[in-house]
Amino acid sequence: MALRIASAALVAALSLCAVLLLPVRPAAAVTAPEGTSVPAPELEKYLNGLKSFEAQFRQSLRDSTGRVREEAGGRLYLEKPGRFRWEYSRPNEQLIVSDGKNLWLYDVDLEQVTVKPLDDSLASTPALLLAGQTSVAESFEVRSTSSSGQMKWYELAPRQQDTDFTRLKLGFERGELKAMELEDKLRQRTSIEFSGVKRNARLSEALFAFSPPQGVDVIGTPRP
Repeated sequence: MALRIASAALVAALSLCAVLLLPVRPAAAVTAPEGTSVPAPELEKYLNGLKSFEAQFRQSLRDSTGRVREEAGGRLYLEKPGRFRWEYSRPNEQLIVSDGKNLWLYDVDLEQVTVKPLDDSLASTPALLLAGQTSVAESFEVRSTSSSGQMKWYELAPRQQDTDFTRLKLGFERGELKAMELEDKLRQRTSIEFSGVKRNARLSEALFAFSPPQGVDVIGTPRP
């Protein structure tokens, strides 16, 4: 990717969007592959009731030895179906926007925009089709739940083998999403912490619209 947003960080961002934006069907309506999935009614209730999500975030990437390779932060907006906005304010000003059809990536310092149809951008991530017909239960297997202090963790694994990650953990505190951890096939771990969470607040349409600023290089062609 031409932008400085690391591929692991981008996968993490899209993975979170996948879980939060995929539809959740009642268990009786889902025919999921056989496995050892752990019942997680609290997780399903949270996701099923989620319409929008807004929060500050801190993100870090560690390699297989545990060494911190990157740190970043900014603000996140999500809205069903299939729209999101990640504003990176540090260490570099960068932007990821999905308008439901296209994925836009903008590096302010490099004056460069990359755009791809959303489905193509998600092909190798767990998102698959953000606004598609698959459900969380059909796409992910809940392998375990655990608690650490006031945080309750759910560990999810993709049912498909051709994704860029091996496991995803979601951490909830007092019923609200507060953290996420993702491990990829290179055993790199991306951690994201959320603060100032606003769930199901009304979000401006302008947050999910993007037009390349005049004079920047644009790579790719958006879907009309």
